Amino acid sequence: MTDNNIAVKIDHVSKSFRLPTESSSSLRTTLVNRLKGIKGYTEQHVLKDISFEVEKGDFFGIVGRNGSGKSTLLKIISQIYVPEKGNLDVNGKLVSFIELGVGFNPELTGKENVYLNGAMLGFSVEEIDAMYDDIVDFAELSDFMNQKLKNYSSGMQVRLAFSVAIKAQGDVLVLDEVLAVGDEAFQRKCNDYFMERRKSGLTTILVTHDMSSVKKYCNKAIMIKNGEIFSQGNPSEVSDDYTASNFEKREKINQNQSEVEASEFKPGRNELVPEFEIENMSPSVLKSSDILEFKISYEITKDIASGVGFSLLDLTSGGAFSIIDDGAIQSQVFSAWSTQKGRIERTYQLPLDNFNNRDFMIVAACFTGTDKKGDFKAIANLGGESGLRFYVRGEVDTGPLLKQQGVFVD
Repeated sequence: MTDNNIAVKIDHVSKSFRLPTESSSSLRTTLVNRLKGIKGYTEQHVLKDISFEVEKGDFFGIVGRNGSGKSTLLKIISQIYVPEKGNLDVNGKLVSFIELGVGFNPELTGKENVYLNGAMLGFSVEEIDAMYDDIVDFAELSDFMNQKLKNYSSGMQVRLAFSVAIKAQGDVLVLDEVLAVGDEAFQRKCNDYFMERRKSGLTTILVTHDMSSVKKYCNKAIMIKNGEIFSQGNPSEVSDDYTASNFEKREKINQNQSEVEASEFKPGRNELVPEFEIENMSPSVLKSSDILEFKISYEITKDIASGVGFSLLDLTSGGAFSIIDDGAIQSQVFSAWSTQKGRIERTYQLPLDNFNNRDFMIVAACFTGTDKKGDFKAIANLGGESGLRFYVRGEVDTGPLLKQQGVFVD
């Protein structure tokens, strides 16, 4: 490694695994299969020509859906796996914490487990002696260190294991999905530690599905998709790409379900309203400076008054209450969009200036009725997986639902 500012360098790394497709109980069967050209396995290419650099002082995030290859990449960085192609360079001592409690023995005391786990991480007895008090203080287990680990609660074991990992004085700390450990008080302590670590210039590599952690802690990030780097750079942009990727996956599942159910009416539709859709005309991930635009369309088979009313739900808060109600129903009065059969389409725009970071869904119903207050009924609906999901994302990951505030008048 020529650049002393680089902590970890991944250079054109590839990795694959052989997955058995049949069992062979004898050497004869194996040889016959080989002569026939039958391999007995399929090759799964988990990582494909991955390259990136982690500079000293980076809090580097790695995200991706399950099966994308990120955990395999982390094990290569931790030198558990060896890459088939490419090179890995690590500048300094690397402490890897891939699974909580790995290497802990329930028959040993808490103190003995600290020394055992420290030795497995590559530290000498003298080095563990120097770290021991910090580990115990952070775990808040000073009264229990001479008890056997099997007598610890699961929360106590998690705190001890996590404390060993983060207090080990390595140059590079590698973490895999471990930021949400312990109770609320311990999580606050962990949050304070990571904020201090981020400012101190120590190098950290984090693999997680929690995009709020990526935005909060990381200064750089990459997204792995199908064994390749899909996006990299700004953590907020990478997080948005990950969120959009999940959205696309859900849409594909819904599309496949629709194809299977093509011979029947989709959920919420019927003979009177056989088609009813909300189509997003905007990106799935938006900023508060954007405008959400979507098209409502439905087909009705009779000459009756019809129209669509819809509600905007905040999924982050559970989706129990609507934020906005609009469309054909206003103050319990129905206003028809059409009185004839056929296909009806309307486009709606909503500025997002006052919206903070949240996940949203639009649900809708097709109504018929008169202009008399309360005289209407739903004849079709879109909800659940049929609703329109979108996401508002920005630089700040926390905050109330709306940005709008009042003013003091005295």
